[in-house]
Amino acid sequence: GRLTAPLTIRAPSGAGVGAAAQHSASVQAWVGHQAGLVVVAPSTPYDAKGLLKSAIRDDNPVIFLEHKALYGMKGEVPDEEYTLALGEAAVEREGSDVTVVASQQTYHRTIEAAEELTEEVDVEVVNPRTFAPLDLETIYDSVRKTSRLVVVDETALRYGTQTHIAGKVASEVFWSLDAPPRVLGVDDVPIPFSPPLEEEVLPSTEEIIEAIRSV
Repeated sequence: GRLTAPLTIRAPSGAGVGAAAQHSASVQAWVGHQAGLVVVAPSTPYDAKGLLKSAIRDDNPVIFLEHKALYGMKGEVPDEEYTLALGEAAVEREGSDVTVVASQQTYHRTIEAAEELTEEVDVEVVNPRTFAPLDLETIYDSVRKTSRLVVVDETALRYGTQTHIAGKVASEVFWSLDAPPRVLGVDDVPIPFSPPLEEEVLPSTEEIIEAIRSV
C-alpha cells in the first residue's frame, strides 16, 4: 500500500454514434476485471465534473469512461467547487415497485422508461457512477425496498456488469426478491455500423419498459 499511481485516463466509450465495431464497445467490465484500477462512468454533466475532479485527486489509476453519445448533453453544473466520491452510487429517482440500475446512455433511456410508466409502475433508478469500486450497498438497500431488480448496461451480456450486479443481489439479498432479476445488454455480436442495426443490439427504452413490466 505504499505505492501511488495518480493517473487518470479519459477514454471515449459506448455506442450509438455509428462508430462501428472498432469504436463502440463499452469496456467497464473489461477494465473492471483488472485489480487496482478505478473505473468511472459518468451519466450526466453534473457527474462528469464532480467525478473527474475526484479521479484526478485520487492516488490510484483511474479509467474515466465518457460515453460518446452524451458528449453534446447539457445539464445543471454548479459553478462552485464540488466533488463526487468515487464508489458511491446515486438514487436518481425514488420508487417503490422496482429497482433499475443503469448508467450513461442506458441511464437516460431508463429515466424515459420510468416516466412513461409513471401511472403503472413506481420505478426507482440507481446510477452506479463507478463500477470499480461498485457501491453494492446502495443497490441492496434499494432492492430491499422494491423487491425487484432490472440491470441495464451497454456491456456485453457475456461476463458483463449486469450479470455481476444481479448475481451479487441474488447472493446477498435473495430473500428480499419477489421475482428473478432481469438483465439487459448487448448480445454476443460486434456493434454494427448500420444505425438501424446498431439500435437493434443496444438496450432500448421499449426493452427496458418490457423488462420492468416482466418483473
